[in-house]
This record gives sequence, C-alpha cells and structure tokens, in this order.
Amino acid sequence: MENCMSRAGFPNIGVRHGAWGENVASSYLRKRGFIIVDRNSRPCRRNRTLEIDIVAYEQKSDTLVFVEVKQHKSFSQYQSRLRSVDKQKLSNLRRACVNWVKTKDWDGGYRFDVIEIYGAPESGSPEIDHIENVQLFTSKERRVAWK
Repeated sequence: MENCMSRAGFPNIGVRHGAWGENVASSYLRKRGFIIVDRNSRPCRRNRTLEIDIVAYEQKSDTLVFVEVKQHKSFSQYQSRLRSVDKQKLSNLRRACVNWVKTKDWDGGYRFDVIEIYGAPESGSPEIDHIENVQLFTSKERRVAWK
C-alpha cells in the first residue's frame, strides 16, 4: 500500500493494520447485507482530519450506518469495549457524520456503530466485535420517521 509510509519513508505498521481492519470490517458488513456507500470519507472542508472509516447502508432497516473501525492486536477480557473511542474521538466523529449528512443531503435515518477487529494481517482469521447504535447522536438529530 502506497499510503502506509511514515514521514521518514518507513512502512507505518499502524496504518497498514488499520487499513487491514477496515477491509475486514467492510467484508463483514457486506456479508450481512450492508451496502458500502463510502470509505475513508473526509466531509469537513475546514478540518480534513475528521474522517469516517465506513459509511454503509442497511437495507433491512433502511438506515445509513456510520462505522468507526478499531483494530487491536489481541482481545483482553480485562479491557472494556470501546476502550479506544474517547470523548474527543466521539465529538470529532459526530461532527464528521453531521457534515456528511448535510453535504450528501441525506434525509433518512442514521446511526453510529463501532467495529472492533482483534488480530493482525498475519494472524489468520480475526475476531470481530460489532457494537451497534453507539450513542453519538440525539434522537432529534437522527431524523428517524417514527411510524
């Protein structure tokens, strides 16, 4: 991968593993009937550091799903889920998602999920923890049409 180089020109293992984790997450979502709409989207013109890893559409619920992918080397029962998604990260993701909705003029419901991938490219089959509907938006922001 050409984008996996650090500033010094050496391979950046973290970026390579992160890209691998995003590919695993995309495959996982496709197998479950999601349509991948966008990847590595940077919807904020003024702040290009805000990025959404995966934007997917879940047909069965007619919902757009913003997905943050976190890749970890191994699973530990002593560490909590979502351990690497802190308040600042959630705030940045919220801003990026709201901007994506505005720029794409999306008028349907949406939610935020986190997929944690445990493993590495050379480790074989990874463990996947899909955490759905992480509290990121208020119910008013989701614009869900209640029936």
